[in-house]
Amino acid sequence: MSGTQAEFKYSCWDFLFTCLGLPLFLVDIVLDILAAVSFYQEQAYVCLGILLLFLVGSSLLTQAYSWLWYSYDDFNMRTKVEEWPSLRQLKLLHFFQLGIYFRHAGVLEKSIESFYTKLPDPEGVVVFLNQDLSMLRVIETFSESAPQLTLMLTIFLQKGQLDPVTVLKAVASAAAIAFTVTTYHRSLRSFLPDKEKQKITSSVAYFIWNLLLISSRLTALALFASVLPCFIFTHFICSWLILFFFAWRSKTDFMESPGGKWLYRTTVGLIWYFDWFNVAEGNTRNKTMLYHGYILTDISILCGVWCWKMSTDPPEFVIQPLDALFTAVCVVAVYILGLLFKVIYYKCFHPNVDRDKLKGAGTEEQPEDGVTYRMLAMTLTPPAQCNKRMRKLAANFYS
Repeated sequence: MSGTQAEFKYSCWDFLFTCLGLPLFLVDIVLDILAAVSFYQEQAYVCLGILLLFLVGSSLLTQAYSWLWYSYDDFNMRTKVEEWPSLRQLKLLHFFQLGIYFRHAGVLEKSIESFYTKLPDPEGVVVFLNQDLSMLRVIETFSESAPQLTLMLTIFLQKGQLDPVTVLKAVASAAAIAFTVTTYHRSLRSFLPDKEKQKITSSVAYFIWNLLLISSRLTALALFASVLPCFIFTHFICSWLILFFFAWRSKTDFMESPGGKWLYRTTVGLIWYFDWFNVAEGNTRNKTMLYHGYILTDISILCGVWCWKMSTDPPEFVIQPLDALFTAVCVVAVYILGLLFKVIYYKCFHPNVDRDKLKGAGTEEQPEDGVTYRMLAMTLTPPAQCNKRMRKLAANFYS
């Protein structure tokens, strides 16, 4: 393998990750329907309304991104599945919230073709499609799955239903969110010249620290919402405004149209409410440290408020003050543990581009602050069909 993405060949792990995507997506829809029916039968209309808000809002958001990306690519379809509907029919499919299913089916079609023929993907079609789909999954995850899990945890805490089965369900849901982020991480690696050398252990390490950080964040939000349900919306709006401001100041250029750029900044603020996401060029170490410091402080405050409410206005079920304090400390400790695993990942597993190799890539060194990022962006190997959107994110991630 020469290191070009044009010669990229799916490994067994890549094929497995791709094939699991569509079935899990369909299972998620079934579970959403069952959850909505359950709320309706229990006459929990407020929870039902919030759940529907998550589902409808997330669907509209992902369909909007899917349509905009098709328009950015001049509606150049790359699979037989996507070529089937006309432009008018494709617009209707997105209007009825079905457009993303064609992306799933198209990726599955090309992945199976590439895997079973045992031939390299000559035009990088599989990689191109999978990169877009992985980003759509991330958007769907943090606009629907993460808020929905927070809602479910809040209900369980208010009812005192913290049996082992419930805990296992919550952990499994958090693992699904971390798995989605990991598939996005693997899709970015296809831009690296040494992609073939990236072991599955690196993705496992990436999955673990994301699982720990996301679990701690969602648990803290659920604890706070269980005692002050109305204030969780105020907390979200205030936090999102701050995060949106920093996303705007980061001068993101992921989307091409002006409206798309504002939509992306809005989405980044939403994702940052739950987890870190690289969006800007250059060295982001200071920004990452500032973000995690802010979130860790926020988690500590949320858990502290929950402990205070447990002692001053306890719920119907009995919980000892020491148990409440121990729970809060554990939530904060899990986030700190996740940060330690993240440091280990970046020290031991994160791919780094050699500076000497960057200088030898035909780029002249310039005195501007963004020189490292620009050289890195030129070093990332483009395929025959380069996904420029995801290439920008890859440059952000590996800079």
